[in-house]
Amino acid sequence: MTVERIFDELGHFKRFQACLYFAAVFQAVACGIHYLASVFLVETPNYVSSIPDNITDVLYGNITASSLQEILPEFNNAKKFLVVRTDQGEQWELSGCKCSLRINPTDFTYDFYGNKSEKVCDGFVYDHSEIQSSIVTDWDLVCEGEWLAKLCQPTFMLGVLIGALVFGDIADRVGRVKIMMLTSLCQFGFGVGVAFSANYYVFIVLRFLLAMVSSGYLVVVFVYVTEFTGIKVRTWTSMHVHAAFAVGIMVVALTGYCVRVWWIYQIILSTCTAPFLLFCWKFPETPFYLLAKGRYSDAQSLLDTIAQVNGIECRLKAEDLMGPEEKNGSVQLQKEGQSTPQNEKKLSILDLFGSWRMAGRTCTVWAIWFIGSLGYYVFSLGSVTLGGNQYVNLFLVGLVELPSYLIGCFAMDRIGRKRTCAPALLLGSVACILIIVVPANIQPLTVALSMIGKFSIAIAFGLIYLYTCELYPTIIRSLAVGSGSMMCRVGSVVAPFCVYLADVWIYLPQLIVGILAFVIGVLTFMLPETLGKPLTSTLEEAEALGLEPKKRHTAQDCQDAEEKMEMNPNDVSV
Repeated sequence: MTVERIFDELGHFKRFQACLYFAAVFQAVACGIHYLASVFLVETPNYVSSIPDNITDVLYGNITASSLQEILPEFNNAKKFLVVRTDQGEQWELSGCKCSLRINPTDFTYDFYGNKSEKVCDGFVYDHSEIQSSIVTDWDLVCEGEWLAKLCQPTFMLGVLIGALVFGDIADRVGRVKIMMLTSLCQFGFGVGVAFSANYYVFIVLRFLLAMVSSGYLVVVFVYVTEFTGIKVRTWTSMHVHAAFAVGIMVVALTGYCVRVWWIYQIILSTCTAPFLLFCWKFPETPFYLLAKGRYSDAQSLLDTIAQVNGIECRLKAEDLMGPEEKNGSVQLQKEGQSTPQNEKKLSILDLFGSWRMAGRTCTVWAIWFIGSLGYYVFSLGSVTLGGNQYVNLFLVGLVELPSYLIGCFAMDRIGRKRTCAPALLLGSVACILIIVVPANIQPLTVALSMIGKFSIAIAFGLIYLYTCELYPTIIRSLAVGSGSMMCRVGSVVAPFCVYLADVWIYLPQLIVGILAFVIGVLTFMLPETLGKPLTSTLEEAEALGLEPKKRHTAQDCQDAEEKMEMNPNDVSV
């Protein structure tokens, strides 16, 4: 493999790569924004049923007020109804989804043992002290419509799942840059369009499309920055795309704190990365993709540009970066506008399972993607029960990820990819088991173990993007990352249902995550190490990763013999 010579000659991360990297990662912030935006878009404030008459007095336990807005901030599930008196002298008991008229009450008290007449709700009154407007308050997505509000996030994650697979595959066929431009433009368009949704169904459709393009960009940008940076910095550049995603989460928290009207909030979030659209059309295609597709003249022009911007004399020729088998007839193919036979082959997800070795590798990689997402969201969703300011909590959820990626980078560059991923999963498993063992009354220790669990899972979750890029060749790299991201989204869809299992047994979610993390952590040790290895271009090179030199040559000789037999079957002697 000689393509990696580009970085040895022209720099692993000099001026040209740095400009591309920070511009591409800047747009990744938008992915973190849209993934978490629904936290406040579909937030449900305190509410009660409304009645047509004017209310003069409100009673909630021992608390009295003259209007519902005064008392709604104190309303909670401990006492499930309010007692109100109207200017007509009627007394009503108001709860979230029903209202009852008291028959002939004598005193205005909270407890009433007489007869009541249940009435149909005339609407709902919402607490606007924290949230001025959300889609829940605008479209009354409560009571019978509550399931519609809960459907928003699963629908978004379904779009993420489909987008990861679809755009990952397309990027391998038409190029990384075209998909990055398309998904960036669509993120802006769909994001702003969501703010002007006329009804819930338009909102859901636009959010689904927004999820697809956001997921598509996140998948392709990892491949893009990986193929534009050298081995010496590849760990840091790929891991810190996650840092940009975490920054997006913090932007959501800050915007949600400052803006309490959902459609204004959505417009601000959708436009804050809009400057990317002004220069994304200038992005070049990656040298790996150009060479893999036989576009040698374009690759040469790119090499000259990189050298010029980095202030280095370019002595590389695109032809020198081709493998020996590609040199024969490459000039003629290029003149005729044809591609190499390998490039003409229609690649699909089945190529990830082309041999037993690749099938086992793919299953293990998919399992890491799944447990990384499942554990990440189980720990994250569980953190909301810690109490306190919800905006501060969300901000800290994004902030706590940053040190995990920093430590993960140091570990990956010193002890290797699998020797970082596997222990991180095992540490997360141990943290889950200890949470079950530690007495519940030792709350600080339980919180500390939860943070350790999330910290360790975040390391594995962060490095699997780069690890996947390094385990698969150029021709199916985007497809591999896209399919892995698909499994990641399956984990994110399953995570809420896993959290609901706490109703069966409070520690059941931790038990499930702990067992899966342990099993997958052990399997990770069986993957090949890619630290310091060049990126592969062909399926044969990728399959040879981790093999001893002797075995590698034997496998290649067998393959060459098979190809020779297929080409000249009559020349084989018995």
